[in-house]
Amino acid sequence: MAEFRIAQDLVATDNDKRATALKADYEALGAALARRGVDIEAVTRRVAEFFVAVPSWGVGTGGTRFARFPGTGEPRGIFDKLDDCAVINQLTQATPNVSLHIPWDKADARELKAKGDALGLGFDAMNSNTFSDAPGQAHSYKYGSLSHTDAATRAQAVEHNLECIEIGKALGSKALTVWIGDGSNFPGQSHFTKAFERYLASMADIYKALPDDWKLFSEHKMYEPAFYSTIVQDWGTNYLIAQTLGPKAYCLVDLGHHAPNTNIEMIVARLIQFGKLGGFHFNDSKYGDDDLDAGAIDPYRLFLVFNELVDAEQRGVNDFNPAHMIDQSHNVTDPIESLINSANEIRRAYAQALIVDRKALSGYQDDNDALMASETLKRAYRADVEPILAEARRRAGGAIDPIAVYRASGYRKKVAAERPASAAGGGGII
Repeated sequence: MAEFRIAQDLVATDNDKRATALKADYEALGAALARRGVDIEAVTRRVAEFFVAVPSWGVGTGGTRFARFPGTGEPRGIFDKLDDCAVINQLTQATPNVSLHIPWDKADARELKAKGDALGLGFDAMNSNTFSDAPGQAHSYKYGSLSHTDAATRAQAVEHNLECIEIGKALGSKALTVWIGDGSNFPGQSHFTKAFERYLASMADIYKALPDDWKLFSEHKMYEPAFYSTIVQDWGTNYLIAQTLGPKAYCLVDLGHHAPNTNIEMIVARLIQFGKLGGFHFNDSKYGDDDLDAGAIDPYRLFLVFNELVDAEQRGVNDFNPAHMIDQSHNVTDPIESLINSANEIRRAYAQALIVDRKALSGYQDDNDALMASETLKRAYRADVEPILAEARRRAGGAIDPIAVYRASGYRKKVAAERPASAAGGGGII
């Protein structure tokens, strides 16, 4: 049995206080959904089986280019991070896997695996880092990594990714996510074609080292830290990369890595259609790559993304198994609370997409009835599916109200007393 960082009787006691109200709400929602021809039990089972990975770096306090304000009880390293991730999964029962970032999370793989096993956690996609320099490395990534003009720097970046694969193999991971900050800040600084050729050649070397049952996710980003041009700037370039590398290469969609007003759900549909949707980094944005909590700004867009995912599920798209992970920066909130909320918001969008009347929607689309097609989606989106989410958590041993239990537990105060206060107050996201 997994170790618990919060006493399970505290969870049970709080659930007992809320059980009667939840039962009434769940039954009322079930009756309302039944009138639409939706079986609430079937939806609840699907929601309970939907999981999203949490990022190891997400349990630390983030920052901006201007400043970082350390939080209390911040994790000192990967083993503290895993403790915090275990709390999120204990209360939500939605996040059983953790995505590591190397070299930040580098440690003995046997110790990492043992710690994960003890906490009931597995390991999701590995993440490499060649967008910043690690202490002691021979070559700097200031002017690029996998696309650098210098062959030795490119080789170093490739070798780092191969190391991530080896660590991941020892942990039971099955994927590598590669995001680079390569690009240029001035017109003429970089030769667009040559830089992309160098990137593709480096990625081909990484691809060749992938185990047969692994996937390689490439991630696009419109700008930052390169502000004039980036090597992998949009989903079209990302698709070209995946097509060029081979069948184990896929596109990863980060919801914040797009120009404002971009139709992300249509990008998702295109990548599904051509078999190259690898998965997601869930977050939200107002202006750019803000890394805000999932559903904090535009929950309807999150729902529309899941509408495409559920549509693909129900159409039986071949080999459709996208990876789901949160990728957020928590500057002013308790990171554990933000990740709990995001995991629940992601499940909420999934539950809402599951109750869309797809037969009616298809008919309205065929009849070019724009208004009723839109209303069919909105009817599902307007539904308060919170009782489904809470019941799924309760049945799995999680908390009906995970934030309330977390605050009542005093976990943050406890770890603040155990972990030295961070003095890292400079700019930059940890």
